[in-house]
Amino acid sequence: MGAFKLGKMTFGSLFKEPETVKYPFETKPQPMGLKGHIEIDAPNCILCGMCERSCATNCIAVDKQERTWSIDRLQCVQCGYCITVCPKKCLSMNPNYAPATTVHEPDVVKITDKEEANVEKAENEPIEKAAEPQEQKAAEPAAEEAKASAIDGQLAALIGLMDPDKAEKVKDALS
Repeated sequence: MGAFKLGKMTFGSLFKEPETVKYPFETKPQPMGLKGHIEIDAPNCILCGMCERSCATNCIAVDKQERTWSIDRLQCVQCGYCITVCPKKCLSMNPNYAPATTVHEPDVVKITDKEEANVEKAENEPIEKAAEPQEQKAAEPAAEEAKASAIDGQLAALIGLMDPDKAEKVKDALS
């Protein structure tokens, strides 16, 4: 009887795709609910410290003066409670595991405001944008004047639809 089961399994595997993958070159998708490691969306963090206070293993540290958020990944048990208490929802659970390390140091993230991040991004853009041709610079004021006159035309049309007394008040306020 055992030979029939073994034969059925062997014969069935001839027509199926293999369960294994060529690992370094191919990876299987992570299953839903896999707890890999905590990630932070730094520009959205307000450094409230709720994640630090709620962490059962005290692996998260928030420093408001230095504007840093750090996590000791070797102490974290991936319970996900810090994710649920975050008021800005800037913490998330990445299903992939954290990379292996031989050094026991916490991961430190410098928190910047959204405005600071935009300024840094603008400073790092290539200088080529600043060096525009003179013709294009000359065309910009003409385009702005055309846009302003179109707005004035729309405004005049709206004033024409108003009650005459109210229209006079609006004209006086605009001049």
